Amino acid sequence: MSEVMLIAGMAVLTFIPRYLPLAFAGKAALPPLLERAFSYVPIAVLTAIIVQTVFVRDGVLFLSVHNPHIWAASAAVAIAIWRKHLFLTIVVGLLAYLIARFVLV
Repeated sequence: MSEVMLIAGMAVLTFIPRYLPLAFAGKAALPPLLERAFSYVPIAVLTAIIVQTVFVRDGVLFLSVHNPHIWAASAAVAIAIWRKHLFLTIVVGLLAYLIARFVLV
């Protein structure tokens, strides 16, 4: 019986923090400064994920010309700035990674 209560308690504690913002989303007005700050959250999170993926290998900073992730990220950034086309950026980044992986490793 205690396992059932434990699972029910975890379900409630998981559900409440996810439901409350949705329940009150239309009822509370956020200050403009806070709304502007929230607009940068996706960019900050994505940057943190990408930077860690590109520059960290096995918990160690890996800044080397032998790092295929750096070559792929550089190619993707260059295409993104030049063409501003999401699909092309993804394709070029993947191709650059595959080429760099087989050439450098």
